[in-house]
Amino acid sequence: MSTERRAPLDRRRVVDTALDLLNEVGLDGLTLRTIARELDVKAPALYWHFKDKQALLDEMATEMYRRMAAGASLDPGDGWRDRLRKTGRGLRTALLGYRDGAKVFSGSRFTGVAHAEQLEDTLGLLTAAGFTLSQAVGATTTTFLYTLGFVTEEQGVQPLPGERREGYDVQERARVMAAFPLSAAAGAEMFGDFDRRFEEGLELLIAGIEARYGTT
Repeated sequence: MSTERRAPLDRRRVVDTALDLLNEVGLDGLTLRTIARELDVKAPALYWHFKDKQALLDEMATEMYRRMAAGASLDPGDGWRDRLRKTGRGLRTALLGYRDGAKVFSGSRFTGVAHAEQLEDTLGLLTAAGFTLSQAVGATTTTFLYTLGFVTEEQGVQPLPGERREGYDVQERARVMAAFPLSAAAGAEMFGDFDRRFEEGLELLIAGIEARYGTT
């Protein structure tokens, strides 16, 4: 008889396992039953820790944020533009680290205050630069939503870096849409070079915030 003792089942162990499985099976395949099988427990055992899948997704999103924040540092010398750039880039990098990472984040809520320190610092930086609190919230949430939406679409084409979903062959798309030359040519822009496109969109966003709020 084996005398090896398994680690006790707790929320952290369940979430770590779920995040590891996410890259293998994707969000649709990530069920409580699948996680329980990986943990070698019965599915009902997970309900002691999470009442349903959404509660688990909330904690997964929170843990993803914790990991992102642990690897980031806030530069007190940042201007507001640089801070928004770093915020968007950091979030995108974090989301791309997981299959369906953006879908996990979308609609989830943080289960603690792990995000509050960075948010407080960023809002403080923007208000010190002349934004009202309402404008600062608008700038930060719009940057967040842009990044989340962009990565959702990006991962629809490339679930993981270097992996491309079937059906996104740009040349085949151009052939099918040959009667619509501009739309056909746009495929290369729409479904490729995501790094460049993200940066360009981020700059458009920042320029729009500056134009709208007139803050230098």
